[in-house]
Amino acid sequence: MGLQGKTVGFAITGSHCTYEEVFPEVQRLVELGTHVVPIFSNTVMNVSTRFGEAGEWAKKIEEVTGEKAITSIPEAEPLGPSKRLDCLLVAPCTGSTLSRFANANTESPVLMAAKATLRNERPVVLAISTNDGLGLNLHNVAKLINTKNIFFVPFGQDAPHVKMNSLVSLMRLIPDTLEAAMEKRQLQPVLIERWREERPS
Repeated sequence: MGLQGKTVGFAITGSHCTYEEVFPEVQRLVELGTHVVPIFSNTVMNVSTRFGEAGEWAKKIEEVTGEKAITSIPEAEPLGPSKRLDCLLVAPCTGSTLSRFANANTESPVLMAAKATLRNERPVVLAISTNDGLGLNLHNVAKLINTKNIFFVPFGQDAPHVKMNSLVSLMRLIPDTLEAAMEKRQLQPVLIERWREERPS
């Protein structure tokens, strides 16, 4: 099927340490001919960390996509009736967003976009980054992975010897996962040994 000519919502939540890994995938989707619509959580826009000032990454992504970002719930709501998106990607998807999504707590632009996309029976793809993926959030992963039209970018433990409950998706698999999701299938294997893939050879 391919991604050329498709419209993908690229929703970003507050896993600030992951932005450097996610940003190249925005560029890659644009290079593949995908129309990318950025959607930012309030945290992305308003919180400064050692990984960047508030709004810094948002500005870079708007420049790459050439598209003004959706940053509020009222801006995200029309994605439902307009059927603008062929697919929605949440990358990174924090544990907090994961939990709210699994429990239908639509309190951010990202979650409103996800709700709007599911309303149209179109795929929502989650690229998780959470320190409690094998802890309190594990039941939310299980719930969402078994929900129609929700797919996961393959994930694994990123630092099992020091953060045993932490799960992070392998962001370079985003394009392949999106393409599979638009064919209504989960890219396999969904469980990977991410920490081994990242070790120097």
